Amino acid sequence: MPIPSVLLDTNIVVSAHYSPFGLERRVFDLALHRNFLLFVSVPILAEYENVLCRPKFGFSPETIAESLALIRQNSTLIVPTSTLSISPDERDNRFLECAESAGADYLVTGNRRHFPAVWKKTQILSARELVESVFNV
Repeated sequence: MPIPSVLLDTNIVVSAHYSPFGLERRVFDLALHRNFLLFVSVPILAEYENVLCRPKFGFSPETIAESLALIRQNSTLIVPTSTLSISPDERDNRFLECAESAGADYLVTGNRRHFPAVWKKTQILSARELVESVFNV
C-alpha cells in the first residue's frame, strides 16, 4: 500500500498543541514521524504561524518555533498552480489549492463545513476518520 499524502488544516495543528493525547496530536505525530507524506505551501505555513502566535492560545515562542521547524523538516513544500474560490472561508481555499497541486489523498480538518466532501482526488476527513479508516488505529 502506498504511503498516504495529507494536508493538515490549521485547526488540527492548533488542537495538537492543546491536547497532547487527543486525536489531532496523534495525526500531528504521524506527520512528524513520516507515516504519511505531509504537504504544505508558503501560505499554509504562514497561516500556521499566524494562528499559533495569537495571544489567546498562549503558546510560547519556543514551542511555536520548534513546531514550525518540525513541520518544515517533515513536509513537502508545494507551489500551487491555481487559485480557487471554493470555500466560504477564503483562507481554506489555500488548503484546497495545495491539495489539488499535490494530488493529496486527504485533507484533515476539524471544520468540514468549509470544505466539500471531496476535492478532485482529495477526501476531506476528520482526525478520527484518518486515524480509524486510513491507519486502522
